[in-house]
Amino acid sequence: MPIYEFHCRDCGRDFEELVLGRPEKIVCPDCGRENCEKLMSASSFFSKGADGSTTSGSAGSGCGGCAATSCATCGGGGC
Repeated sequence: MPIYEFHCRDCGRDFEELVLGRPEKIVCPDCGRENCEKLMSASSFFSKGADGSTTSGSAGSGCGGCAATSCATCGGGGC
């Protein structure tokens, strides 16, 4: 499902929105304004090794899952 996280630049609320296709504008559910930006969502994964062991990991927004020393290197913009 295409659920994205957004941040309202006017009132500061973070919220999720189901987005089907290309929406004209995303409207903040609190203040009703359209000054919203799409956030980078956190992700997680599970991996099963050849021996059957399971490992998991996650990457947060911005540089949380990046090995670079600065966002200028990776372009993440989270620093």
